[in-house]
Amino acid sequence: MVDILNNYPILTLVTFLPLAGAIILLFMKDDNAIRWTALCFTVADFVISIPIVCFFDTSTHRMQFPERYPWIPSWNINYAMGVDGISVLFVFLTALLGWICVLASWTAIEKKVKEFMIAILVMQTAMIGVFCALDFFLFYIYWEAMLIPMYLIIGVWGGERRVYAAFKFFLYTLAGSVLLLIGILVLYFAGGKTFDILALMNQRYPFAIQFWVFLAFFIAFAIKVPMFPFHTWLPDAHVEAPTAGSILLAGILLKMGTYGFLRFSLPMLPEASHYFTMPILLLSLISIIYGGYLALAQEDLKKLVAYSSVSHMGFVTLGLFVYNTNGLEGGILQMLNHGITTSALFLCVGVIYERTHTREISAYGGLAKVAPIYTTFLAIFTLSSMAIPGTNSFIGELLILVGAFGYNKIIAALSIIGAGLGAAYLLGMYKRVAIGKVNEHVKEAWDINAREIVAMAALVIFVIWIGLYPKPFLNILHASSEHLLQQLAIR
Repeated sequence: MVDILNNYPILTLVTFLPLAGAIILLFMKDDNAIRWTALCFTVADFVISIPIVCFFDTSTHRMQFPERYPWIPSWNINYAMGVDGISVLFVFLTALLGWICVLASWTAIEKKVKEFMIAILVMQTAMIGVFCALDFFLFYIYWEAMLIPMYLIIGVWGGERRVYAAFKFFLYTLAGSVLLLIGILVLYFAGGKTFDILALMNQRYPFAIQFWVFLAFFIAFAIKVPMFPFHTWLPDAHVEAPTAGSILLAGILLKMGTYGFLRFSLPMLPEASHYFTMPILLLSLISIIYGGYLALAQEDLKKLVAYSSVSHMGFVTLGLFVYNTNGLEGGILQMLNHGITTSALFLCVGVIYERTHTREISAYGGLAKVAPIYTTFLAIFTLSSMAIPGTNSFIGELLILVGAFGYNKIIAALSIIGAGLGAAYLLGMYKRVAIGKVNEHVKEAWDINAREIVAMAALVIFVIWIGLYPKPFLNILHASSEHLLQQLAIR
């Protein structure tokens, strides 16, 4: 089976199947048929992603399921695809969240359903392509292709301030993309006029080049994470985006920044990475604590979850830049965990917003008596976000803290403040929303239906699976993380 997959363009299929679905939707008119068609294509894409993970060879760091075809020979550009232990998990996560986004939008999106579903499908193609691309030119095309559908998702189907939020998102990310392009072009000329990512990893660049390219890459990726002080676009984008937009932002787009560090900054620019380690660790620490304090002050459910993302992603960057196995593997695993848990929390916010038409925490209360199934799911995802033992986030956060203590005990100790703040704002939120006297505003709310249960249950499976038995996931990323640490050694 592995030989069959290696000889079959499965990565091209999993990448472009959603785009094929988007093209078919162009010729459809009935909204209900459009929803079912989008669901079928996203479910099919998810099914195709399963053998990629199941038959992944965990014993090697090398790229698997490779595809390479000449594209623009005069510029030495190829259509090159492949996945390793780092990227394969996020291909799977993207495919998983695709059909969940369609289910989450089933009744929430009533206007321009065709255009919305096309935007979701095009977005999914671009996101999967980012994780599979092994040619810098191809990677950049995928990277930029994500901007337009997300801009439209926020700007057309968002809330009252959707245009402002969409422009802010677009300008921030476009500024980062310009710097990313400059860095790519510098490496292209310094590395022998090639866009081949694997070939560029094997080059050794003068420190002056590494210094400036690292800065350009850092700003581009830090905006996407987002790290303090580049985070200000995120709350506005999350608050104004529809539920599916928030799921894609939290679940996948934020991972693009940390994936960029893993794929490009660390292996290609090792000397500059070590040079900038302490500033990045300090910014990570600020993100952890600052994001937690801001989340503690929020009265809007979506803003609370959005600022919690700033804090949680601070833990991820902390793990990536301590340069040891525990920290690196914990950071990568926490990227996956954050995609699962925070997407689930935004799904929960969207579900209850459909019923109450408010996100103000003060408008809730006693929801457990009105919607017990919903609040059970909300409790599980809240505990996961708090990194309670037995949930997925606990494993990742524990590995990060162990790795951080091995590198710098002061920064590691201070980062625990973020965990305490997380418990405070998450438990406070759950108490005010679910427990106590039933608020008049939620008396007419109703519990979740079968469609919403399926979407939430799919995420619960991974919350519990990773929490109780993380070994299969750690096995997938172990060889690639060890190879990355070898590349980080000063050559």
